[in-house]
Amino acid sequence: MSTAKRGRPIEYDRDLTLQRAGDLFWSVGFGASSLDALSEVTEMTRPSLSGAFGDKEALYIATLERYRDTSVAAMITILSAARPLRAELAEVYARSTESYLTPDAAARGCLLIGTASVEAVHRPAVRQVLQESLGMFNAILENRLRKAIAQGELGAGADAAGLASVASAVMHSLAVRARAGEPRAALDLLSKAAIDLICGGKDPADTQAA
Repeated sequence: MSTAKRGRPIEYDRDLTLQRAGDLFWSVGFGASSLDALSEVTEMTRPSLSGAFGDKEALYIATLERYRDTSVAAMITILSAARPLRAELAEVYARSTESYLTPDAAARGCLLIGTASVEAVHRPAVRQVLQESLGMFNAILENRLRKAIAQGELGAGADAAGLASVASAVMHSLAVRARAGEPRAALDLLSKAAIDLICGGKDPADTQAA
């Protein structure tokens, strides 16, 4: 019978580790993120990473879920119906655009759209996370749009589900365009045009200014 003492489990900050790993995946993609590089950025040995998260794909999926959950929480907070729909959508798009642009470096776009959409083709588990995430974003937007209809901000015949899909698609387009190098001004114009379309007209403030 062995008398060797079992070692204490290695302590680590899960959220910080996922943030660091996610930043690497976000910057160079899943395929180019080597286990050695992940070990370096997370400051964990490869065996420790494996013990904590499993294989590289499992770690990647955990970073996607963290990113998704953070985004969902932010959207729920912003789209609370405490302010006009136009103002809340403007904040969603503004914050999204800020996260897609990287100061002093090439814009990274969205972690989900920019990297998971590539891996989803041949990684079913990644495809499932991507599909679930897009569905969650749509559901939050649709819920807010239904409130806007009930409160008279949108016409009674407005298609909440269809408009939610449009609103979500614009976010994805902003991410791709940011990664392609479009300037912030162009992205903001797209956001404004989308809000005018969803809300059924120009911003009253613009009309007054004219």
